Amino acid sequence: MHIHRVPDDGAPSVADGLLDDWLQLAAFVDSVDADAGKWLVTSHGISLTEYRALRNLAAAPDKELRVNVLAARIGLNQSSVTRLLDRLDTKGLTRRDICTEDGRGVYAVVTDRGEAVLRDANGPLAERIRRLLDQAPTTDPMPDPAHIGRIMTALGDLLNRATD
Repeated sequence: MHIHRVPDDGAPSVADGLLDDWLQLAAFVDSVDADAGKWLVTSHGISLTEYRALRNLAAAPDKELRVNVLAARIGLNQSSVTRLLDRLDTKGLTRRDICTEDGRGVYAVVTDRGEAVLRDANGPLAERIRRLLDQAPTTDPMPDPAHIGRIMTALGDLLNRATD
């Protein structure tokens, strides 16, 4: 059997370069998220994922979203968002409501207490992230700014194609 191999000149392909850039940026974002998440738990008693859920609910019309829509917006599957909402419900930050039109759909609704926690966390979290980004040159992993530019260009191209 004959296998055709492409000569390897040691140089990464454009796709490999973009992948490396993406992984470097993702690692950096993960490190910022980890720090912000620890701070949120210590300061406000909620995780970063819980915070994201509360933000999405608070920004939604009538302060509610179907559970499957919320799951998609925060990048969780149905069972994970159900467990997340169980925790938020227990803390009194959300409640669930049944869709009156079909009786099958379940909505997650942010409570007044949930909005208060969100309001208390918003400014300090933004400041925390600003400080983390200001310290970025001393953190590891630190993505190369040129790499970020390539990723953002590729992402912009992808989004433009998706909206055409």
